[in-house]
Amino acid sequence: MPEFHSVLIANRGEIARRVIRAAHAAGLRAVAVHSEADADALHVREADRAVCIGPAPAAESYLSIERTIAAAGERLYIAIPRPVFRHLNSAAPHPDG
Repeated sequence: MPEFHSVLIANRGEIARRVIRAAHAAGLRAVAVHSEADADALHVREADRAVCIGPAPAAESYLSIERTIAAAGERLYIAIPRPVFRHLNSAAPHPDG
């Protein structure tokens, strides 16, 4: 299993802040993604690094799987908290149409 040092947090608000605290407690760096509107949000300020993933509308930032993956770039990150998985999943097409 590859060693990792950072966690990409694809969420905002209190959930992101909790994950940041947990990452720091585990000795990991926290990388927060944010929309242009959230550039000064608490989770962004508390993270070790922040990456803007787009404009304010969630469909153009937080719900964009492509932008979230691009934020990781060439770096190795691990696990996104489960509530975020559901959040990103809500942007995916449903198999029933």
